[in-house]
Amino acid sequence: MGKVISVRSGAGKPAPVNLAVQVYEQIKARIFDFRLLPGERFTEGEIAAQMGVSRTPVREALYRLQRDGYLDVLFRAGWQVRPLDFAQLDELYDVRIVLELAAVRRLCEMPDLSGLPALEELKRIWLVPAAEREADGLVVARRDEEFHHRLVAATGNREMARLHLEVTEKIRIVRRLDFTQKPRIEATYIEHGRILRAVLQRKLDQAQLLLRSHIEASKAEVRKITLHMLYEARRSNADR
Repeated sequence: MGKVISVRSGAGKPAPVNLAVQVYEQIKARIFDFRLLPGERFTEGEIAAQMGVSRTPVREALYRLQRDGYLDVLFRAGWQVRPLDFAQLDELYDVRIVLELAAVRRLCEMPDLSGLPALEELKRIWLVPAAEREADGLVVARRDEEFHHRLVAATGNREMARLHLEVTEKIRIVRRLDFTQKPRIEATYIEHGRILRAVLQRKLDQAQLLLRSHIEASKAEVRKITLHMLYEARRSNADR
């Protein structure tokens, strides 16, 4: 196991924090933020030096990332961020569509949607005048994820929400590329607004059609991704 450090909990008692978990989250964040790109190689020692920790928690974190599908271990050659697998991404998008269409059906069949905290928050963020829309691509990317996840979570089905979150993480890097383009930000506000209004009015067929079209458009963009686009995204993030 990795080194364990302690922090103070609210009750004043030491709360154990596993260092390997922290390393795991940091490496995953680097992948999502384009600091480690698909196909990029690195060594256990490099990560340990960059993070100022021993190799033990790094090794534990790396093997967990391999099990979760983010990394490949290279025999005697270190580690590699798993290259984009477009067939797998297609499948993940299909799973996402199934989950979200089911969630919209559940919501539209509820007798009363007024006062649901998740939907009220979505209204506050997405049903705003154009002048009040967020322009920062990274912020919109996070809010986009939250929009879709809150729709699923609003059903009250915790297993659906858990599965949806797992799928969301697997496609996060390709979804975030969408929001490096200003037209995509504007389109997302318009499309989310239409979906949300249809759900709030419990227009099931319309809501599902809009949602499917919205996700299918994003899925189609994935096939256009090139390594150059990923490097450009990393450069843009470094300039922020």
